[in-house]
Amino acid sequence: MSIPQSGGGPIESFEQLALHLEEGNKPVQDWRIGTEHEKFGYCKDTLKALPYNGDRSIKAILEGLQNTFNWAPLEEGGHLIGLTKDGANVSLEPGGALELSGAPLTTIHETCDEVNQHLREVKEIADKIGVGFIGLGAAPIWRHEEVGLMPKGRYKLMDAYMDKVGTMGKTMMRRTCTVQVNLDFSSEADMVKKFRVALALQPVATALFANSPFFEGKVNGHKSWRARVWRDLDSDRTGMLPFVFEEGMGFQRYVDYALDVPMYFVYRNGMYVDALGQSFRDFLKGILPALPGEVPTMDDWADHLTTIFPEVRIKKFMEMRGADGGPWRRLCALPAFWVGLLYNQSSLDAAWDLVKKMDANIRDELRVSASVHGLSAQAGNVKMTDLARQAVEISNAGLVARARAGAGGMIPNETHFLNALQDTLETGQVPADELLERYHGDWNGDLTKIYSDYSY
Repeated sequence: MSIPQSGGGPIESFEQLALHLEEGNKPVQDWRIGTEHEKFGYCKDTLKALPYNGDRSIKAILEGLQNTFNWAPLEEGGHLIGLTKDGANVSLEPGGALELSGAPLTTIHETCDEVNQHLREVKEIADKIGVGFIGLGAAPIWRHEEVGLMPKGRYKLMDAYMDKVGTMGKTMMRRTCTVQVNLDFSSEADMVKKFRVALALQPVATALFANSPFFEGKVNGHKSWRARVWRDLDSDRTGMLPFVFEEGMGFQRYVDYALDVPMYFVYRNGMYVDALGQSFRDFLKGILPALPGEVPTMDDWADHLTTIFPEVRIKKFMEMRGADGGPWRRLCALPAFWVGLLYNQSSLDAAWDLVKKMDANIRDELRVSASVHGLSAQAGNVKMTDLARQAVEISNAGLVARARAGAGGMIPNETHFLNALQDTLETGQVPADELLERYHGDWNGDLTKIYSDYSY
């Protein structure tokens, strides 16, 4: 999850809120790709989740990365809670999952090199202390009480609030992982079209990357349990945002939505002030109960935008949020999928043609069905296998048209990063299907074998 944001000084007019988003507009030549991925750390001998402190711990991993690979530390309240280097960040999810928030890069080749370098660095440190890391959408065995909360003020506040607004919030915080990509837009109209395509096709990403069929040691009946968790987290700040498809959608309409999302906190002097359930509209009026008489800064607005968790969200860029964490090979497939769809105008137009007749009910049904059935999902007359195949074809064409070469020109474009998805479409099996096959086959119901067979 996000670290404290930098948005600017005092808010002096309502118009600044939408302008903050609009400042993300960039010419095509300045568009970048930011890949984020999370993974679970565990002790190799016990298969237990990593605590924050100790010889085998999250802190030990962070210190190892800092000392060995020259990452700069990020601290909160005297605790090491993240690292930064060359535009990238390593941060902690609430239950200790380790996240790389990659630097904004120009090609999938570069972002994949970054992912690979990060995983090599993490593995070098982890191997020295008997720790492993695995990419899955949900922790397959651990129970809630076995996963500690990391020492970040934001997480302490969220943890206290989650049971008041849903049933799955604490599960999301401690025992799920995702991979996502952050992309740019050139104008309000470009943002709106990308937003609509990204929301409508987010269930396709959920299906193709579904990788969490186990929970608390059992088969859970879903291909993506992570996606199931998000459906019962907090309806005020999650979901498929039907207003995005309505007339009048733009930066201001998203601001109106965000203002109606209850607050979590205000960050002041290195501390998180409890504003749980309070209104940013009241904050603008100077009547926020948490800070009476005080009005927000643009930093506060930027922070608030990070507490909204729909399937796609915008800040000064757009985040695709529908995929499970997964194996090494698929960490590069997700940015490739979305870049191919959204970073070429012909492909963006074709993707919109593919989804523009879907209504809100179909989009919601696809989201639910994708989490349960993966590639076998269906909503009305829309079959996921057909929709996914067409989406990947459009993405492939977009990557061909981008023609971004790699390996010193030896690789003509970025299409090979879609190979994992092409394999899925040919076999009809998403990662969860493979895991279930192993569980019922050579693992003989022994779920502990997932760690030795699927860790990085």
